[in-house]
Amino acid sequence: MTLLITIFAAILVSIRWYRDDVARKLEAGFLALMLWGASLMWMCDAVTEYLELGDAYFTPETGDMINDAFLGFSVVALAFVIWFVRLLIKDPMGRIRKKA
Repeated sequence: MTLLITIFAAILVSIRWYRDDVARKLEAGFLALMLWGASLMWMCDAVTEYLELGDAYFTPETGDMINDAFLGFSVVALAFVIWFVRLLIKDPMGRIRKKA
């Protein structure tokens, strides 16, 4: 679940970054790179877990799936928080500087 959630988030952010000029100004590419990095990390985790468990990897228990989903959403939320804080610090559109 962690892999699927981060891949879907990375795909959606990448599409938004590619199609929208405002998303490029807001440096959504940085967010996309963080999410793709997390997806790569979860892919490596999935491969090593498959090597350990074999076919049992594809039949997880319900509790494990719920825990993985919470972890996946937490990773995506943390990536958004890091991106937002970076956005506030860099202020690429100059909105914070205008108010000060």
